[in-house]
Amino acid sequence: MTINDLKQGIATWRFTRERIINLSIGFSAVLIYEFIARPFYRPYIYKNNINDFHLADTIGNSLGTIATVFVLIGFIGQGRSQHLFLIKTIAISVAVYEIAHPLLGKPIDPWDILATILTGGFCLVLYKFIHPIK
Repeated sequence: MTINDLKQGIATWRFTRERIINLSIGFSAVLIYEFIARPFYRPYIYKNNINDFHLADTIGNSLGTIATVFVLIGFIGQGRSQHLFLIKTIAISVAVYEIAHPLLGKPIDPWDILATILTGGFCLVLYKFIHPIK
């Protein structure tokens, strides 16, 4: 994917069934996080000391990775091979961002890194399931 490919993609961008599905998944992840997970689920788990195997701790990374992957492939992805490349690249980029937290004055959270990698793999499997090779 070069800058010229991106420019060409923007110039010829249009809604397709595949883009609508990808954007729907991405925006759904954002809505679930913002309106269910953050205001209700996480406080409930913490308040009642429930062991949910770090799901409440990593739900931001998990849903954030899903949102980032599917919104970006919905907006800038052009074709299956590019979508698969973007899914892998985005998941690795989010994991690298987590590893670089000390540069921002934050501690590294290994659970967030693991959640990001697992969610990236989940996104890859979900994409291949939803959009099988024709």
